[in-house]
Amino acid sequence: MKLHFPLRLLAAASLAAASFFAQAADVTVAYQTTVDPAKVAQADGAYEKATKADISWRKFDNGADVIAAIASGDVQIGYLGSSPLTAAITRKVPVETFLIATQIGAAEALVARDGSGIKTPQDLIGKKIAVPFVSTGHYSLLAALKHWNIDPSKVTVLNLAPPAIIAAWKRGDIDATYVWDPALGVAKENGKVLITSGELAKFGAPTFDAWIVRKDFAEKHPEIVTAFAKVTLDAYADYRKDPKAWLANQSNVDKLVKLSGAKASDIPLLLQGNVYPLAADQVITLGAPTTKAITDTAAFLKEQGKVEAVLPDYAPYVSAKFITN
Repeated sequence: MKLHFPLRLLAAASLAAASFFAQAADVTVAYQTTVDPAKVAQADGAYEKATKADISWRKFDNGADVIAAIASGDVQIGYLGSSPLTAAITRKVPVETFLIATQIGAAEALVARDGSGIKTPQDLIGKKIAVPFVSTGHYSLLAALKHWNIDPSKVTVLNLAPPAIIAAWKRGDIDATYVWDPALGVAKENGKVLITSGELAKFGAPTFDAWIVRKDFAEKHPEIVTAFAKVTLDAYADYRKDPKAWLANQSNVDKLVKLSGAKASDIPLLLQGNVYPLAADQVITLGAPTTKAITDTAAFLKEQGKVEAVLPDYAPYVSAKFITN
């Protein structure tokens, strides 16, 4: 019996340790299939090296799901668009916006399917338009309809995640979609772009993607958040230094294709369709400009009945303190 007792203890301890290490990642990061230069750093393991953290990367199809995971505590750092971010902050989900990932241009667009009979914006009336609800695409779709003086009730807006949009598009079940890659690339194969998010920004409805972090995690591990931001910005600087040379490196393109699902031939245009702010720009942007953009988005979402109220101040949810030059 004396021999079995310590063996049982050892076995129990081994099982407990195995369970702990199987479940415990230092940080779980939610990413999406957007095309951006930092995907190369993600593929290369640069984030793990810089943060000295065990990172579990989880792919999400839309910002609403990212927010749900962050709110539950399953995810600590997440990538999402300005519309779901605004909705989350308005509902007081405890997060901080610590990096503007991209100012969206042509990488999101409203596309009408060939054969749908949609030639002009007014032809959207009576048609089926698919979009992930509470996404930047949803916000942009509503903003576009408002710009064209089209009553949203006169179109059928379907709530579909990007993979479902691809399937519905191929079946011919929908007439149009406002979405990002890889679904955007599929739609453009036999569709016409009616408007891009970059064009909508000029009409007063800008959108952006951001990296956010749970406030409690940021307070305990500011060094991880700071290192995460630096890796991202270094990747942006590497791309912006010489975009043509960056794209000429097939390895960079291959890594983007693998993590985004976009076609290699679409990568150059998608990268050119967005703006990736560098550190100096971030320090300025992660203040009044971002707070104003979120406030304006919240007002629009309230007008559309997507949120119940607008907070008096969105500044506590935006911070440039993790940016280092």
